[in-house]
Amino acid sequence: MTRPRKSLISLVDTPYYHIGSRCVRRSFLCGQDKLSGRCYEHRRQWIVDRVRLLSSVFAIDIGSYAIMSNHYHLVVKLDPDQLTTLSNDDIINRWLCLFKGPILVQRFRAGEALSIAERDTVSSIVDVWRERLANISWFMKCLNQTIARQANLEDNCTGHFWESRFKSQALTSEEALLSCMAYVDLNPIRAAMAITPEQSDYTSIQERIKPKFSLQNAIASQTDIYDFELALKPLLHFDDVINDQNQNGIPFSFTDYLQLVDWTGRAIVDNKRGSIPDDLPPILQRLNLDTKRWLSNATQFEALHYQRFGKRRAHLANTA
Repeated sequence: MTRPRKSLISLVDTPYYHIGSRCVRRSFLCGQDKLSGRCYEHRRQWIVDRVRLLSSVFAIDIGSYAIMSNHYHLVVKLDPDQLTTLSNDDIINRWLCLFKGPILVQRFRAGEALSIAERDTVSSIVDVWRERLANISWFMKCLNQTIARQANLEDNCTGHFWESRFKSQALTSEEALLSCMAYVDLNPIRAAMAITPEQSDYTSIQERIKPKFSLQNAIASQTDIYDFELALKPLLHFDDVINDQNQNGIPFSFTDYLQLVDWTGRAIVDNKRGSIPDDLPPILQRLNLDTKRWLSNATQFEALHYQRFGKRRAHLANTA
């Protein structure tokens, strides 16, 4: 039995979460299908584009991502404070990027005169939208449903594209956040899809090293984006230091993180398994992380999570 969302997502405990979805039957519906010979590689860019656009609409930042052939991983940070200073008009503009909205809101947006009761109704609707724009379930709904419809239209078929549930696991410590991000960024290397992080297509680490994301192309690839006039939100930045308060970004140095990911990627190569390089990244020493435990966490993050907490703690219902 799955647990209520409120018991799984708690900003009091942590704003960081590891999110993932997998295609039905683990089919290669987003990559190169060796059995049929069909190529679905372009759909991986669909997901990247959708994730980045939704992040710009929602109060959800993207720490890392990896779009694989039959699944994807996201590390996200919930930041509802991004919405507190926004006016009702700002919230309406964001929501109507994704949905047409009721006629009453459209009349309000067009500047028509409304009665007091109608204006109160608009305010109530906006309050609901403001809450949804900081909600992981609504974020995933807007992501997965659109990609599924787009793929089914291309395949001229109906039915499920994703498995019925998306996974969500809380990252409640700096070590959990760091190891999960490394796990996500190293996914293509472990799957033999790339040799180095900078060659790992459709990943956040490649985007951070060689930025090439195009907002114009991303908007053009979407089938249900309406009047998107927002600025593109960058990937969540690295703060370089760990603060007791006002930790807005990822509490590590990007240079340290790159060195750590590179070291971890080389350490898990078959001919180096069991042989730890002498030049340990300083970040491991500063955080007092055991090297063997680090490699275990960074290479088997999901498996270890299930063993410790059980699958039922890692799932959210994919409905609002």
